[in-house]
Amino acid sequence: MLSGLLMELDDHNCWTIAEAVGHRGPHRLQHLLSRAVWDDQQMLDIAAGWAAGHLDDGDGVLIVDETADEKSSADAAGAARQYSGTVGGVALCQVAVTLTYATGRGHALIGRALYLPEACAGDEEHRELAGIPEEVMFATKPQLADGLLERAQSRGIRAAFVAGDEVYGGRELRRGIRRRGMGYVMAVRANHAMTVGAGRTLTAAEAVPLIPARAWHRMRTGSGTKGTRHYDWAMLEVTSDDTPDGHGDGHSVLLARRHRYTGKLSFYRCWTPEPVPLSRLIAIAVARWRIEMVFTQLAKRAVRPVGGGREHVADLDLAVGDDHAVDEQPGQLPPLLEGSGGQASADGLAECLDPVGDGAEFQLLPGGGIQLALLGEQRAPAAVQVLALAV
Repeated sequence: MLSGLLMELDDHNCWTIAEAVGHRGPHRLQHLLSRAVWDDQQMLDIAAGWAAGHLDDGDGVLIVDETADEKSSADAAGAARQYSGTVGGVALCQVAVTLTYATGRGHALIGRALYLPEACAGDEEHRELAGIPEEVMFATKPQLADGLLERAQSRGIRAAFVAGDEVYGGRELRRGIRRRGMGYVMAVRANHAMTVGAGRTLTAAEAVPLIPARAWHRMRTGSGTKGTRHYDWAMLEVTSDDTPDGHGDGHSVLLARRHRYTGKLSFYRCWTPEPVPLSRLIAIAVARWRIEMVFTQLAKRAVRPVGGGREHVADLDLAVGDDHAVDEQPGQLPPLLEGSGGQASADGLAECLDPVGDGAEFQLLPGGGIQLALLGEQRAPAAVQVLALAV
């Protein structure tokens, strides 16, 4: 179905797509659209594994961040008045913690988890109306991010580094990243405390005067609407505070960024098994903005209750981004794999489907993307059901 929708056909329907992809008739595609029930999490896991395998260049970065969807009612799972940078302040919205896999070949959104505010988690009426399962409890955003990283690793997705903003710079998440054998470049606030020198505890802002003037380097970090971005960067060695039991200390530094005109400072807490050059840490810090590209490329849809029990409407968007030109023919793309080490199969999503179901609908999106609207039982509270692939 996906290969057929990406083909340049005069008309996209089950008959034309079936003929284009070599099926003997339209019956398999009609079943997919009219009767199949999707296990959305399993399907996303398989698709994420396929995307990561296609993008993997041996130097991947996992990026944790969050996005929000404004809501008109508090009936949706996790909908509450809460802050989100996506909506530019406090608003009634759902917030989802997301995980993006980025390499030099492109980037893909490979995981998401609905943030259930503590007030919503403890509100029995809200839980019942929204169909939130009893086993789903309150978890902080860093805890949700840790779960996404654990799931990605369990699916065989490997990365050298994890990047995130200030929300995810806490000690426990950083320790979990190190326990999984990855380094990190995590933004921290100016008042983030660390140990430098001979046991001195300073905030990130207080540590800046310890950086020698010659240690600052101006480097290009991309282009924006106002032209090429140049910042001054420097790093200062600090004492690690997140070493897991049985692990070595490695190399921990504070990475500082200074705006060349305003002098405004930004800070990153970094850890690597071995010392790395300043340019490497800068590249990881800059890679974090890939997730913002994912959000803008994606035609996001909210998940909303449509009936009693745990029925919801879910949208899955597969959008092709514009990092590089897509010059492969559909038949040359790597096949979907079952998990991380399964055998190639044209029916790699087959185990996600049940013989009967409520229905689904495909729709082409502007720019070559595909939206799949699914109607069926969800096994978890409503969340943003999205996957974006850029190659």
